[in-house]
Amino acid sequence: MSVITQPNDLADLLRFEAENRYSRERVTLVAGHNLTLGTVIATDTANGKIAPLDPADTGSLNQASGVLLNDCDATTADNPDALVVVRHAIVLRDALIWPETITAEQKTAAIAQLRDLGILVRDAA
Repeated sequence: MSVITQPNDLADLLRFEAENRYSRERVTLVAGHNLTLGTVIATDTANGKIAPLDPADTGSLNQASGVLLNDCDATTADNPDALVVVRHAIVLRDALIWPETITAEQKTAAIAQLRDLGILVRDAA
């Protein structure tokens, strides 16, 4: 019997958000990235576009600013259809996608940054 692995969907990530989509923003993912639901993102303050969190960055991309709520492909050009939770929400820790090279200390700092935005990271109950 073959095994089918299903990717996460929104219910696997988002456990609570405010009414009327208050927690969400539609933003532009900068070209050169193909991200999946659950990716912890950062916002480039120079242009307002998002990219994956990069703790080694010396600019604004080292600060967590939300979590991606949809798969978003910007491989060849900017994609204005990225949906991100940016405030007043609860996300599940196991569904978050982090940079491969992130350290435990950097992850703790990023979770604190999300908490400061009102995004709580919780373990599945």
